[in-house]
Amino acid sequence: MRQHGGARPAPGLDSAPVSPAPVSRRRFGAAAGGLAGALLAPRGGRAAAEPAPRPPLAYGADETVTVVGVPRGAAPEVVAAAVRRAALAATDFAWLGRGDTVMVKPVCNSGNAYPATTDPVALRAMIELLRERGAGRVLVGDMSGVQAVRFSKDRRSGSTRTLMQDAGLARAIAEAGGELRAFEEAGWDAFDPETPAGAADWVGPVLMPRILREVDHVVLMPRCGRHVLAGSTLGLKAAVGWWRHDSRLEYHRDAATFSAKTAEANWVPSLREKQRLVLTSATQVLTTFGPDDGYVLAPETGLVIAGPSVVAHDMVSLAWLLESRRATPEGARHGFLDDPNGSQTFVDVANRVVTYWLGGMGAAWRTQSLPRYDLATVWDDRVLRRAYAMAGGVPRVGLAVDGAPLPDAVHAGLAAAVRLPA
Repeated sequence: MRQHGGARPAPGLDSAPVSPAPVSRRRFGAAAGGLAGALLAPRGGRAAAEPAPRPPLAYGADETVTVVGVPRGAAPEVVAAAVRRAALAATDFAWLGRGDTVMVKPVCNSGNAYPATTDPVALRAMIELLRERGAGRVLVGDMSGVQAVRFSKDRRSGSTRTLMQDAGLARAIAEAGGELRAFEEAGWDAFDPETPAGAADWVGPVLMPRILREVDHVVLMPRCGRHVLAGSTLGLKAAVGWWRHDSRLEYHRDAATFSAKTAEANWVPSLREKQRLVLTSATQVLTTFGPDDGYVLAPETGLVIAGPSVVAHDMVSLAWLLESRRATPEGARHGFLDDPNGSQTFVDVANRVVTYWLGGMGAAWRTQSLPRYDLATVWDDRVLRRAYAMAGGVPRVGLAVDGAPLPDAVHAGLAAAVRLPA
């Protein structure tokens, strides 16, 4: 692999409870430092940090994940063709009836360009493919991160729609004949409580957009990137974009179960009954910091990754992220703000800042510790380990290569990475 540098600066996060304004990640670090003293002061009743149990793993269902290689610098039409090949290899679309309504869920946590957000070229290709296969309406919806959108029963500031415009997603949606939905625009009462099947870690319900009742199918289109709090931001983590902000508050405040809740929220009925396909354009990878800023790697051969199982998809996507991190220049991987793997304090303070934005100083004061992520293999990921339990075992992943061939080393590396260790 060869490396590219230079991510577009992220909208970072201001310290006011409402009226978000974009700042850089370094200014975010300064803001976090300013709150550190108050938020890290000793206090009673602080819950223990999330354990990282490693119970024995066993295989569950067989799952196929399709990967299509894309040469670095490929023209948009080449990327679009790869998306179509991956999607058509991953599913026959028999689930899609003529006139059905499909919700495509991209990731637009900020207004930053791909790979900080979903690839607009891939999004356009998916909308066009769904319409060709008979979809009557294709809705494309998300709600951005609290650093940019503040949402409560009485107030709203910031706009997912504006961020989708900034990231190039709104134009792709319009040109392909889709319909943009910013979930906060429907109002606080346009969310319904759902309970994840088999979940043990959510205290309150997961508040999901009511519009999910109106659609027949869901297609998830995440990105492949690092996340300073969650380790990685792939398909399972993309669930946060559905949630109303009181669910996000519990998620960040009660951080002892942060990873488990990430996985469990993908087992709410609306997703388990309607999600048909997960597809990531990973021709570029955000390999450090994240989710909105970091080092952008453009591998010599990028990937489009697709499959019906979000767990199997994420195993391959995480293996690709880890391979891309290994190809990232050493100097970009170990700065305090570039990738603070070694700083538990930074992770804790950053999570308390997010909790403060969601619930104020009282909530931030009560926030539990969030253990940092040290990811060397797919098997280190706490979100995936909880997802394996939810799914009834580790998917036995079969890699199907379609379209442009992958380099032998890439194919062998991915296959080995998702094979359960003896």
